[in-house]
Amino acid sequence: MTDLPTLPDNIHIAVLMGGWANERPVSLMSGEGVAKALEERGHKVTRIDMDRQVAARIAEVKPDVVFNALHGVPGEDGTVQGMLDLMGVAYTHSGLATSVIAIDKQLTKQALVPHGIPMPGGRIVKSADLFDRDPLPRPYVLKPVNEGSSVGVAIVTDESNHGNPISRSAKGPWQDFAELLAEPYIKGREMTAAVVDFPEGPRALAVTELKPKSGFYDFDAKYTDGLTDHVCPADIPEHIRDLCLEIALKAHKVLGCKGTSRTDFRWDEEEGEDGLFVLETNTQPGMTPLSLVPEQAKFAGIEYGALVETIIAAALRDHKVKVGRGSDG
Repeated sequence: MTDLPTLPDNIHIAVLMGGWANERPVSLMSGEGVAKALEERGHKVTRIDMDRQVAARIAEVKPDVVFNALHGVPGEDGTVQGMLDLMGVAYTHSGLATSVIAIDKQLTKQALVPHGIPMPGGRIVKSADLFDRDPLPRPYVLKPVNEGSSVGVAIVTDESNHGNPISRSAKGPWQDFAELLAEPYIKGREMTAAVVDFPEGPRALAVTELKPKSGFYDFDAKYTDGLTDHVCPADIPEHIRDLCLEIALKAHKVLGCKGTSRTDFRWDEEEGEDGLFVLETNTQPGMTPLSLVPEQAKFAGIEYGALVETIIAAALRDHKVKVGRGSDG
């Protein structure tokens, strides 16, 4: 196991959680888990449930660092990151530019594919056009361009009850989003690999296979206890495991992720290495009891509280570099 960093004595950490995105309940669970772990390790913690006055609240609290436990917009899309940059406050996870790109699935493709990272093809479609014709041969996947946690994902098959073409009255993301990303459906197994920034550099931890007990790995399957089996380490060939770890680390570096990230895969084992595709890289992975990054950290010998401190230490190192560059310029 790698040497883990230690935080300065008397450090004050604000845990930013909640907000108003679809993933608010998950964020609250993540934030509370982080706050309790830090308090158990003797740190001063202030919990902040984000509202429109969040900047004033952070200025009032004057933390040494903000642990960003938000999920979705505006905590994961660069908005909060830009605010904290303007305030000169250190914060965990990725910065503004990385967050803007990684929250947008189409921009993520444009960033990663030129570097040899395999991702499904696809294109942005207007939801209204779906009621006239399919954008791709069935089966295909429709998903919001900038939502996380599989919010609003629909798999359209010949057997699905969405209609053919899709009916305006059928339940699906086309009722909530004007535009969607259409991608070919990749059959096979769902896997994920987390990356954590250690003092010596980022390292991919493990590969987990996700086995939903029904349907696919959607929002409910991710955050409802008992609906999905996590197999860690995944029971896959060694060369596929190594390829997942290599790709997850490369995506983390290419996108400029900080603190931690998690890259999700689909693997069609009949196609071998050619059947492995990245679905997305998540810059704000969950920290709930069911979350995958803490689970993989535990497999790597890093308990939850030490993981939280490692992510904060990375934020403090990154902030020191930012401040140094600012003073030089």
